[in-house]
Amino acid sequence: MSTLTQHAEQLSTTTLLRFATAGSVDDGKSTLVGRLLHDSKSVLTDQLEAVEHASRSRGQKTPDLALLTDGLRAEREQGITIDVAYRYFATPRRRFILADTPGHVQYTRNMVTGASTAELAVVLVDARNGVVEQTRRHAAVAALLRVPHVVLAVNKMDLVDYAEPVFAAIAEEFTAYAASLGVPEITAIPISALAGDNVVEPSAHMDWYGGPTVLEHLETVPVSHDLTGCHARFPVQYVIRPQTAEYPDYRGYAGQIAAGAFRVGEAVTVLPSGRTSTIAGIDALGESVDIAWAPQSVTVRLADDIDVSRGDLIAPADDAPAVTQDVEATVCHVADQPLVVGQRVLLKHTTRTVKAIVKDIPSRLTLDDLSQHPAPGQLVANDIGRVVVRTAEPLALDAYADSRRTGSFLLIDPADGTTLTAGMAGASFAAETVTADDAEWDF
Repeated sequence: MSTLTQHAEQLSTTTLLRFATAGSVDDGKSTLVGRLLHDSKSVLTDQLEAVEHASRSRGQKTPDLALLTDGLRAEREQGITIDVAYRYFATPRRRFILADTPGHVQYTRNMVTGASTAELAVVLVDARNGVVEQTRRHAAVAALLRVPHVVLAVNKMDLVDYAEPVFAAIAEEFTAYAASLGVPEITAIPISALAGDNVVEPSAHMDWYGGPTVLEHLETVPVSHDLTGCHARFPVQYVIRPQTAEYPDYRGYAGQIAAGAFRVGEAVTVLPSGRTSTIAGIDALGESVDIAWAPQSVTVRLADDIDVSRGDLIAPADDAPAVTQDVEATVCHVADQPLVVGQRVLLKHTTRTVKAIVKDIPSRLTLDDLSQHPAPGQLVANDIGRVVVRTAEPLALDAYADSRRTGSFLLIDPADGTTLTAGMAGASFAAETVTADDAEWDF
């Protein structure tokens, strides 16, 4: 068996973790990412040579590992991260998709983009500065997006003489704040990204710390991709009607199962029409199957000839979401132009896009102290607030707390197609909805 074949088989048996990094400016996010890639042997030789050359041209004696992710010219010139940088790497234990997000306040929307699909967020804190406003902002964004695992990486411990009391005080303050937002799991790790302490290898300078390194935690944190226990949802993407001699009466509804599982013979409801039928067949990869589950792409055939088109949602008859035209949600405004009351927009939810109007903006969230600024009238770029939207057609929308996939939506400018706002239906923070018997988020 060739080495390439062995590597392919090894990757097929390892799990995938999507995670995002966040933190204030100069907290060392890009350096941490670069250290992870470098020390885990995930950097190609020509990439490392390019970084070494760029570092020498800037008068640096050692390679600046931050340059492995800060690829934009403006990022390298200013020494900051502006856009989300995605990197793929793998170890023998797990595969990773990493989103390195910016630290500046004006790029909060970029963090929302990077963390929207993340199962874990690494929030960096400079040990000299402790928890600052931007730290709280990023913790709040992670909580809003229902990221189930948060790592507090207290960086630059080498600049505070690796003092345990400094780390303990920061960890206690951050953990209390994140827990108040409803974050279910918080892990604090003292590191020095520049020196490599506790990033991939354990630190020789912090024998008082007995926890995992950053990479060890990333490799072992439990990640559940089993969506079969969630509410079953199948957004229809395309209607297949060959109308050929071989398939004269074939009518199938193609798409990707967003959550849950579907079985042949199961009673289902098509939304928003509310018409019911049973699943006559499921086709996957050209073969008929008895059961399919998320995130498989399949074609579903129904027993009854009913009107189903792109944008409709197929769900179990006894577990269908409510249909509504009034959407209340927490949103992050990502466009440069403001979002105002009375504005006409398009709302895109899964495969369905409908006309809508912004009926109200009840509040804007102040993330430093989580206070609500009532009736702001508008939301500007990077603002997070509550909105009420009225749609022209009914939507089958879940609460974001129940499903990140079918509880999220976009508001789009109908004039030019620009994405205006990213929305999360339902309550803002998990602390508002989680009970003692429901302490973890299930997606």
